[in-house]
Amino acid sequence: MLKTFIFLVSFGMTVIGFTYIIVYLNLLSMGYEIGEYLEFISRRSECLIGLIGFIIISIIIFTKGDSYDLHL
Repeated sequence: MLKTFIFLVSFGMTVIGFTYIIVYLNLLSMGYEIGEYLEFISRRSECLIGLIGFIIISIIIFTKGDSYDLHL
């Protein structure tokens, strides 16, 4: 049950983070270059939360759980 809760929380973090990354794509239409855009999103904490959430999801999926856990 704990793994399911952690999975859902990290899924929410991933959705929030990648949503901000997509929203910040508007900077490219305002004249920013790709390098400046990548530098900008690497400094934003909400974008890093998306990456951390994605890493946690990967860890949860690829680790073996107890026999009574839901295997995702």
